[in-house]
Amino acid sequence: MTTLSSSQPSHPRQHSHIFDEGNPLGEKNAKLAMLLTLVMMVAEISAGYYFNSMALLADGWHMSSHALALGLSVGAYAAARKFAADRRFSFGTWKMEVLASYTSAIFLLLVAAIMVFESVQRLISPAAIHYEQAIGVAVLGLLVNLACAWLLKDGHHHHHGHDHDHAHHDHGHAHEHGDLNLRSAYMHVVADAATSVMAIIALLGGMYWGLGWLDPVMGIVGAVLVASWALGLLRDSSRVLLDAEMDAPVVEEVREAIADGPLPATITDLHVWRVGKNQYAVIVAVQGSAPLSADYIRSLLSIHEELVHVSVEVNPAAA
Repeated sequence: MTTLSSSQPSHPRQHSHIFDEGNPLGEKNAKLAMLLTLVMMVAEISAGYYFNSMALLADGWHMSSHALALGLSVGAYAAARKFAADRRFSFGTWKMEVLASYTSAIFLLLVAAIMVFESVQRLISPAAIHYEQAIGVAVLGLLVNLACAWLLKDGHHHHHGHDHDHAHHDHGHAHEHGDLNLRSAYMHVVADAATSVMAIIALLGGMYWGLGWLDPVMGIVGAVLVASWALGLLRDSSRVLLDAEMDAPVVEEVREAIADGPLPATITDLHVWRVGKNQYAVIVAVQGSAPLSADYIRSLLSIHEELVHVSVEVNPAAA
């Protein structure tokens, strides 16, 4: 005989599936960063064409992708909030934010490719650069980038630590899962700050030492840096979207909690996936010769507060 139970036995049909409450401060700061970025984007692209600086132009076009990505982040926050109570989303709307971060990572890769293409063209066909004016605009762009990074820094990474005590041994865990949506926005402005620094170095090298080739070379170096960051963000967000986190520490914690319980129980099936920044859903099937109940298994897992939706299936041991 099989016993099935939901994560909230006392009110199995009424518990909320809104696992992540969003990030109001992050959303507000992302809006401010987007407006600052839009203004500076127009200034840098215009100045890059006018002063004939590839490094400055690349930084400006790069910033245009950041403006789009920041807008995407803001839109994802709004959509997740708007549809939070929509029953079509069985585990909430948090993954809308993760999808935005995944899309932002793709934008970063596209911008990196454009930066390489434009820089190689400029290496092949050099052009005169108005260094002093271009440096002034690049410095202003860097200041805007730093201001945006400061706005976004507090929310781009959340540390979640907790200690759990068992009757038979103690152990501590520290899980770190940031707001991937805000992290993507933060990464965009930090990447842009890096390319601004490279543009300034390139322009100074050309103005004082005649190293005109340094301008497009810095564009290529910046593209490689941006691409590496984008790939990291793409990897992290895709793991969440594809529920490919069965190697997360919490999975082993679930196995340990059940194995170390006072009653012998064997896990026959286990699924763990993320439904919020630091929150997981679990489906676990167990069997054992001793009388087991879903409530007993749930009590073993209750020490892990990041498990916010636990479904248990109990089967008798095979004859």
